Amino acid sequence: MDNHFQRVKEYLLDLSYLITHEDAEEGIFVISKEEEGIRNLVIGVADPIVIFEQFIFDVRNEDGIFKKLLMKNRDIIHGAFVLDESGAKVIFRDTLQLENLDVNEVEGTLNSLSLLMSEYSDELIAFSKN
Repeated sequence: MDNHFQRVKEYLLDLSYLITHEDAEEGIFVISKEEEGIRNLVIGVADPIVIFEQFIFDVRNEDGIFKKLLMKNRDIIHGAFVLDESGAKVIFRDTLQLENLDVNEVEGTLNSLSLLMSEYSDELIAFSKN
């Protein structure tokens, strides 16, 4: 696991992400690059996968939101909108295999989230206010 953890860390640093928290024992990073819409993205290195999760908003009123989010999932290049266990929080989530992980895959996931946040921000803000 340490090998995978270190490799993911090197990729994040190469891509100029700010690591705001890391715990090698737990296999966790928290990263930010606010100019790209990424803030407090949690990355879990859990062999055989690496998990990327960013909280997007709390669900206040389900009025059509889930259908719209599922439709938007079709447009997302990497990852998807998901609900947490309580069903009250919308999260962006992606998982990648660690065995053959390279910097391009990590960058693809992070770019997908960044693009999603920039292109869909008005709708996400509206959902969060409902």
